[in-house]
Amino acid sequence: MALKAGIVGLPNVGKSTLFNAITKKHILAANYPFATIDPNVGVVTVPDSRLTFLENLYLPKNTVPTSFEFTDIAGLVEGASKGEGLGNKFLSHIREVDSIVEVVRCFIDENIIHVSGKVDPIKDIEIINVELILSDLEIIENRLSKIEKKAQTTKEKETIAEYEVLKKCQQALLDNIPIRRLDLDEEEKLIIKNFNFITAKPIIYVANVNEEDAVVGKNEFTSQVEEYAAKENASVIVMCAKLESELAELEETDKKAFLKEIGISYSGLDKLIFATYDLLGLQTFFTVGKDECRAWTFKKGTNAKKAAGLIHSDIERGFIKAEIMKYNDLEELKDEKKVQEAGKLYLEGKDYIMQDGDIVYFRFNV
Repeated sequence: MALKAGIVGLPNVGKSTLFNAITKKHILAANYPFATIDPNVGVVTVPDSRLTFLENLYLPKNTVPTSFEFTDIAGLVEGASKGEGLGNKFLSHIREVDSIVEVVRCFIDENIIHVSGKVDPIKDIEIINVELILSDLEIIENRLSKIEKKAQTTKEKETIAEYEVLKKCQQALLDNIPIRRLDLDEEEKLIIKNFNFITAKPIIYVANVNEEDAVVGKNEFTSQVEEYAAKENASVIVMCAKLESELAELEETDKKAFLKEIGISYSGLDKLIFATYDLLGLQTFFTVGKDECRAWTFKKGTNAKKAAGLIHSDIERGFIKAEIMKYNDLEELKDEKKVQEAGKLYLEGKDYIMQDGDIVYFRFNV
């Protein structure tokens, strides 16, 4: 399941440094705008202690964690929607992601240029959001110009429905309200799906602070970002991208020791990965055995038959039943046979809604 989160922000806010930490890649992170021109894509694994337990229990030949993609998109500038900087190209890259991680500069450093001359996180957020709104507005207005006459003169339900939902989105954007904040029903969401509106994508704000403020977990700037994000029920992750990039170079045991030493309970990156995973509406099921223990990503609400198709289309096509254990039961009893003897091995049909932590064996016949 190739789901992507796109990292956006103004130039020099720490996007590429954050991306380096996430993927342990060393892309150019220079102290000037447009250091990143083409989007950089990296696959990040989702930390999951449950998979470690299963690996220790089954001792498989292979262990495969679940993952998704982060895309580092070059810094947007004011006027990007009109092609300023390399705006149109960057905006097209954002359309291809499933969610947005907006990095906001919440630190003062005279050695790092700020494109606006001073640190002002709310102004920075609004510059980005206005450009995204203008980009979506252009698409809506182009489409409305093509269907408006037909919608007003025809009785064709599909055209009228499309016209009405686009007008609703247009008015919201004109009022500086992103589409994700609209209360659209499922039919309306389906109508606008193919337009791939940027402001319809869910968003997380990353407040990039210095190392001292990362230990405290806040500063005057992060409070401003949290207040802004609360208006759209968005999460804010406070972290120091530079520190996270340095932590990414350490072995896991050294990283944990260092975090403990400086008084941070969890890596900011781990918090971001979990928050993004949840933002995308993702959960995890497992397949286990001596050959392989593997975590699989699925969308909340996926039924057993569709989940089987994530492994192989033949398994979905020939689906018979799903044998399911709950992770908590296996962790408690530490043996498949004991789980079965306790009556906690369940046989489910194709319409069973998969749950996070399900351990599954799919019965199928092709």
